[in-house]
Amino acid sequence: MIILKGDEHEAEKKYRIIDAHCHIYPQKIAAKAVNAIGNFYGIKMSEDGTAPSLIAEGEKVGVERYVVHSTATTVHQVRSINEYIYGEMQAHPEFIGFMTLHNEMTDEAIEEEVELAVSRGMKGVKLHPDFQKFNIDDAENLYRVTAGKLPVLLHMGDKRYDFSSPERLKRMAEKYPEQVFIGAHFGGYSVWDKVECLRDLPNVYFDTSSSLFFLDKGRASDLIHRFGPERYFFGTDFPMWKPDEELKRFLALDLTEEEREDILYNNAAKLLNV
Repeated sequence: MIILKGDEHEAEKKYRIIDAHCHIYPQKIAAKAVNAIGNFYGIKMSEDGTAPSLIAEGEKVGVERYVVHSTATTVHQVRSINEYIYGEMQAHPEFIGFMTLHNEMTDEAIEEEVELAVSRGMKGVKLHPDFQKFNIDDAENLYRVTAGKLPVLLHMGDKRYDFSSPERLKRMAEKYPEQVFIGAHFGGYSVWDKVECLRDLPNVYFDTSSSLFFLDKGRASDLIHRFGPERYFFGTDFPMWKPDEELKRFLALDLTEEEREDILYNNAAKLLNV
């Protein structure tokens, strides 16, 4: 339940929420994984990266569903990570699982993993070009298989690297119009000045994760309206940020109630068919 403060009184408003960007890890490696992410970005992590913590924090603000995923940094990690995510989906019906892939996999292995994921009800693919060290536009072997089957959620942008630049995504979105891409972090973490090239691509969506702490709320609101509120999903990037804090930042944006409801729940529910 979120409290919205008015001029004369406080009114309660309950929003339906899908957190469309959550990283989770098995208990035995969670601390190591979370520390590695924090060190990579130089940001103090808020949570421990486990499924129980995600649910506990999400329940504080009424999150109903969570898009959960992890990223394989080597080919041999792909199957074990996908098995882990699927297991968590089975244990927690509120989880919407995204599989992972690696660009060094053979075409046969990619097809096998994608077919298995689709048969298990997984709803997308998560790739992190900066961690996996490949250029977005050098991974056509992945998009050829996933196009028309599963949307691909991509970490986007980082001024320290060029693996996940918006320009690279633009080339792939134009070449593979049947592939739905979700550009995390407003389409370009720390390089938001470069995301304009993605504006007129109907197969590219965005999430709000790891951006609202850095972006001026006026600029964030402007980006949403310029690109279209129907193309955005709310995401926390758990365990990096706390859901209650991210939701407060989101609700401070200059959006209509309809736009809020769409970004918090309806857009993701529609695209992922959940």
